[in-house]
Amino acid sequence: MNTALTIAGSDCSGGAGIQADIKTMTAHGVYAMSAITALTAQNTTGVQGIFECTPSFLEQQLDCIFTDIFPDAVKIGMVSSIALISVIANKLSQYHAKNIVLDPVMVSTSGSKLLSDGAMDSMINLLAPLATVLTPNISEAEVLSGIAIESPFLMEKAAQIISKKCDAAVLVKGGHSDNNADDLLYFNGQMEWFKGEKLKNSNTHGTGCTLSSAIACGLAKGLSLEESVKKAKEYISEAIKANLNLGKGNGPLNHCYKIGE
Repeated sequence: MNTALTIAGSDCSGGAGIQADIKTMTAHGVYAMSAITALTAQNTTGVQGIFECTPSFLEQQLDCIFTDIFPDAVKIGMVSSIALISVIANKLSQYHAKNIVLDPVMVSTSGSKLLSDGAMDSMINLLAPLATVLTPNISEAEVLSGIAIESPFLMEKAAQIISKKCDAAVLVKGGHSDNNADDLLYFNGQMEWFKGEKLKNSNTHGTGCTLSSAIACGLAKGLSLEESVKKAKEYISEAIKANLNLGKGNGPLNHCYKIGE
C-alpha cells in the first residue's frame, strides 16, 4: 500500500487540518500518517485557540515515522512558527523525503491568522526549496508574490514570481475568485490551466488542506504532478458537490462521499 504523511495542525471539528488530510488519504486508498504541529480549538465558525507543539516533540514524531514506515509523499499544512519550520526542514532533508506538497497556510477559511510574524520568510527559505509543489490560494499567492491578482494574466505572473522565489512548481488555486474555480499550475516553465466551475456552496471548510492532500496521494501512487493535480481537483469538486451541511458556519466537505455507496 502506498503511504503518505501529513504534517499539520489538528482541527477538533474534523473539517480541516490533520483530520481532513487523513480522511482524504483514506478515501484515496493511501495509508495515512500524521505529525501534529499544533492543536487548535476551532469549528466551522472560527478558530478559538492554538496550542503549539514543542519543536522537540515534533522532531520525535518525525523520527518515529521516517525510521519505520517511510512515506511515499508528504503534505505540509499549518506550521505556525519559525522553530517548527526549522525542525521540519531539517528532518525532511535528513531523511531525503520525496514528493513534498507544501500548502502555505496563512489564514483559515473563517479568517483566523494561522502563521506567526516572520515565519513566512522561513517557510520560503527553508521549506519551499524542498517542495515538489506549493499550493497557495489567491490571497496567499498575493502575499508570496507581492502583487495583486486581479486577472488570469496576473495569476500567471504571480505563479512565475513564486516559483522563481521558492524554486518549486506552483499551483495557484482560483477557488476564491468570483467567476470560476480555475487553477493554474506553473511547472518547469510551462503553464497549465485546470478549469473548474464556481460551485454555489458555502461549505468549503478545509478545501485547501483537502486539495493538497489529494495531490500528495497522486504523487505517492507514482502519478505525474499534472495528473495528480487533475485528479485532486476532480475529487475536491465532487466532495463539495456532495452538499454535506454541518455546523453553523463554513461547513466541511464530504471527504468520504464514495464510502458507503
